Amino acid sequence: MKKKAIKIIIASILFIFAITINFNNELVNNIIFIISYLIVGLEILKKAIRNIFRGKVFDENFLMSVATIGAFGIGEFPEAVAVMLFYQVGEYFQNYAVNKSRKSISSLMDIRPDFANVLRNNNIEKVEPNEVKIGETIIVKPGEKIPLDGIIVEGQTSLDTKALTGESLPREVATGDEILSGSINIDGVIKIEVTKPYGESTVSKILDLVENASTKKSKSENFITKFAKYYTPIVVIIAVFLAIIPPLVLKDASFSDWLYRALSFLVVSCPCALVISIPL
Repeated sequence: MKKKAIKIIIASILFIFAITINFNNELVNNIIFIISYLIVGLEILKKAIRNIFRGKVFDENFLMSVATIGAFGIGEFPEAVAVMLFYQVGEYFQNYAVNKSRKSISSLMDIRPDFANVLRNNNIEKVEPNEVKIGETIIVKPGEKIPLDGIIVEGQTSLDTKALTGESLPREVATGDEILSGSINIDGVIKIEVTKPYGESTVSKILDLVENASTKKSKSENFITKFAKYYTPIVVIIAVFLAIIPPLVLKDASFSDWLYRALSFLVVSCPCALVISIPL
């Protein structure tokens, strides 16, 4: 994260420097733009090339690469750098949000119960929560996590339910109250009759949802993936036709002019706002 932030800052400084200061030498300005572009864009170019060899040609990396290289081709150096720079800023904020979520998930994992004290034949057995059956009685001492959902059959206590509900105030419970796994027993010994197996308990379902959340894409992510899959090849094919066909069929048509127009079409067709906004 720090490495990417440093790259973005350096590239931004060079970009602003090249825009605001006139060296009366276009070559010097263009070199600064290219350096700024490579600092933030080289990673995207590499991804696009790797994906091409893997058979994933038309993705957002390819689209960004083609559009920005096209911008260089028609002399729009600031445009090429700006698009790649803003895209990387969007990616940075996405990674920042993901890292914060991971830290929250790590703290949430603290609710996972390590064991359950089961009352069997008047003896207390320390077992894995998934070994406890419905109808068995478990004993939870102060400071221990509630390992399974159930109903209190003896005792009263205060519960810390912050991990489940976000509520910071303790919840008072007594005999007959329903109790959810993942809570922490604060100050009393209680006996609980288990009503659900561990696989169907509250804590198990929460952990399962959290652990599998990263495998499910949001609607916007699914949309941009499908969008790039169809949009990119259409744009590239049209650009190729635009560069080749008019010089062949139109009289006095210059290939260089139509190549310029094809590159202009590529740059204009890059949905910069969409590509930048999706990561955010």
